[in-house]
Amino acid sequence: MYVVLVPVKPPAVGKSRLAELGDLERRELAAAIALDTVDACRHAALVSEVLGVTDDAGFAAELAAIGCTTIPDGTSDDLNGTLRLAAAEAHRRWPDLVPVAVLGDLPALRPDELDAALAGIAPGEAAYVADASGSGTSLYTSAFDGFAPRFGVGSAAAHQAVARPIEGTLPGLRRDVDDLADLRQAWELGVGARTRRRAASLVGDGPSDASRADR
Repeated sequence: MYVVLVPVKPPAVGKSRLAELGDLERRELAAAIALDTVDACRHAALVSEVLGVTDDAGFAAELAAIGCTTIPDGTSDDLNGTLRLAAAEAHRRWPDLVPVAVLGDLPALRPDELDAALAGIAPGEAAYVADASGSGTSLYTSAFDGFAPRFGVGSAAAHQAVARPIEGTLPGLRRDVDDLADLRQAWELGVGARTRRRAASLVGDGPSDASRADR
């Protein structure tokens, strides 16, 4: 079983490439995307715990309200450092669970997709999921004693040097959202309820309204 680590920038500063939306709308959309991502992780059968990492006390309360344990971000300028510290805290709390890092910008993620990705991994095996572009990474896992995430520019290639790529379509797990074009692609896949409410005026009616039940 797994503990999912979800690092989330405070909505006030997250998703800077969506700045064209205006500050309030960007913040609300960033929060909705992160909450939908965490909610999907919580409902995966192979996930026992979800640990959110954020320095925003208000947003931490929103995460707690949907059943997500939270801790402050100890190294807010270093994503990989953040994840290593989160893995250490997760290991202290739940020593029998395998850590898996999932980025908090996957609004089209479905619990069964996460289960499908994790089910093909041997216990403690180092593995990762490349994002839709093929150059980035949306998920990384390994046993705690070998947990060494390499997120950043060109992270898929960096992870491939130390971990096995997880195959499969996994469209929602691969579709991270950085800008409006990404959001439209996620919308076509079917986004979670919170993102759907916030994004409807941005992308218009479409598959998300009909193909995704509220989580």
